[in-house]
Parts: sequence; C-alpha cells; structure tokens
Amino acid sequence: MNIINDFGPEHRLNPLNDYLFYRVMGEKGDEFQLLGFLNAVLGRSGKKPIESLEIMENTAFPREIIDGKSCVLDVLAVLHDGTKVNIEVQVGNQHNMDRRSLFHWSKVYSRSLKKGQDYRRLPDVIAVNIVDFNFPPGSGFHSCFRLREDNDPSLKLTSALEIHFLNMVEWRKLQGKDVHNDPLHRWLVRFDKSSPPELVEEVAGMDSGIMAANEKLNLVMLDEDAQRIYLNRELAIADEIGRINYARDEGRAEGKEHGLAEGREQSAIEIARNLKKIGIPIDQIAAGTGLAEQQIKEL
Repeated sequence: MNIINDFGPEHRLNPLNDYLFYRVMGEKGDEFQLLGFLNAVLGRSGKKPIESLEIMENTAFPREIIDGKSCVLDVLAVLHDGTKVNIEVQVGNQHNMDRRSLFHWSKVYSRSLKKGQDYRRLPDVIAVNIVDFNFPPGSGFHSCFRLREDNDPSLKLTSALEIHFLNMVEWRKLQGKDVHNDPLHRWLVRFDKSSPPELVEEVAGMDSGIMAANEKLNLVMLDEDAQRIYLNRELAIADEIGRINYARDEGRAEGKEHGLAEGREQSAIEIARNLKKIGIPIDQIAAGTGLAEQQIKEL
C-alpha cells in the first residue's frame, strides 16, 4: 500500500511526527487502530485484552498552536473499564523524560476527579511514551514502571500508575525482529521511518489495525493543509533537535576548555610552590608561571 502524498512514491512519511501520529491514531473514528496498538503494548505487561475504548479528541489545538514548536500533541483514550491512557511521542531527548512523563500522567489523573467526588473515583491512568532516543538508559525496548514496595516487588501500592516507554533506539538494535509472533514488533515496524517499505507492507497484511492506520494516513495526506502542517512540524522537530545537539556540543567544548584551564592553573600552582620552597624570588616565579605575586605569597 503506497502512501499517497506530494513527496514522491519513494518518500515515506515519518509516522512519529506528532501531528501525523495524532491524526492517524487520536481522532474519533481511529478507535480500531488505537485498540490494536494498545493491546500490543499492554498485552506484554500482563493486561487483559481491551474490549473497547473511547478516544477523547483534543479540540484545543487552534491552527497557530499546531503550527508552533511547543505544542504537545498527545492521544487520550478511556478504556472499557474506565482506565485512561495517554500516549505521547517524543523524538528529541531534552533529558527530562522521566519527570515530563510523570507530569503529563499527573495532569490526566488529577483532572479526572470532579469537585466533591471521593478519591476512590479516580481512575487508573496509563502513560505510553514512544521515544526515539535511548530512554530509560539500560532498559530494553519496552519498559513498564509501577508503584511497588522496595523489599517486596510483589507488593503493589496501587494500580493507579503505570508508565510505559517504547524505546525505538533499543528496538532497532534487535536482530530478526519478531514480527510474525509479536504484535508490538509489527507496530514498531510501522512507526520506524527507516523500515523497508516491503516490511511495512508485510506487517500491514498481518495486522488489520496497522492496515487501518495506513488507510487513515492515506486519507489525511490527501489534504494540502495537513501536508503543510506535517512539514511545519517536521521542520520544528528538526530545529529543536538541532538546538539540543548544539547546546550539548557547546557545553562539552566549554567544559573541556574549562577543565584544561583548571589543569593548567593547578600545574602552575604546584610549580610555584616548589620554586618558592627552594628560595626563588616571588617576582621571578610570577613571571615564569603567570600567577599573581599575592597568590604565590599565600601558597
């Protein structure tokens, strides 16, 4: 199934573009593909299959917000048992994903209780984060965090909190991706822009939810306005990643230079201390080491 777009038949759109993800997985009518994806994620952590869900469509995205660089385009759904699921895609590592995810989880959780209601009415909230960088460090491609007792992990405080991370970097390292037996592998093939087109075709043929997602993508990208927003979001994401990388590289360079300067000063101080011990005049030590005379006197 070729994706219809203005970018040429060989171009594959980025499924982890947050706008595109939202349009394909997070609007009314997208329940079928979202149900398939969430069952693939939650089934791996022992959850019973989701029977049905309702997508809580986000209508608070005026065009100028979507076209901007700081909009958070997440997908929110309520499962048949009342559990809420919030899904977010993050492709740039801002080194805050742990607290960021907890913050977004807490907003969904706290806003679920109306004034005067009992705390027991609060639903379980599951956060699913698809990240295109190595987080959490040292984890596999799918990690899940809950509230458990340190000494006895079988003792769970509550089922209210559950946070998943799908680490695309770790997933790409896997050899012989198990697309024939594992539905989550099939979905991650679809979400990986670098997946060969023939493999994407294969997993779509194996999974009706992925097929539905591809069909919705075709429909979305027929719209010129959607194409424009998609491109703007891609540029914004690229700019953000560029800023993060630049700041990191600048920080490394500054840190290296700072370290070298400190090392040079410590070496000069040690030399000055030794010269002072053998009676070399202070002014000569200052001239040779570059240290201030007062600093040498205090050694």
